[in-house]
Amino acid sequence: MSEESLPADALPEYAERVLDVAELIPPGRVMTYGDVAEWLEEGGPRQVGRVMALYGGAVAWWRVVRADGVLLPGHELRALEQYRAEGTPLREAGRATEGHLPRIDMKRARWDGGERADGHT
Repeated sequence: MSEESLPADALPEYAERVLDVAELIPPGRVMTYGDVAEWLEEGGPRQVGRVMALYGGAVAWWRVVRADGVLLPGHELRALEQYRAEGTPLREAGRATEGHLPRIDMKRARWDGGERADGHT
């Protein structure tokens, strides 16, 4: 069955797998788009980013992030609210930083899947 012939409410199999990984990320932790692709052993950061852009609203989308820790453009304030509520480690922005928005402290916030990674894919 091709993707075009799927019912309107059906997700492509790859999208389901990406969203499943996003749901595993604990509050206060993040994975990069590339981390998710690596865990799935399929696709890459762009493919994961596309899935999150199209279907990510159904999961904790703010936990799948850019590798540089920059907040998702257009959703910075919503994401920042979630990060602060969950205690996600942030690096406060300096005055020279555009928009004065913090970044995610990737060294402290990044999650590698821990013990849950044993049964992936």
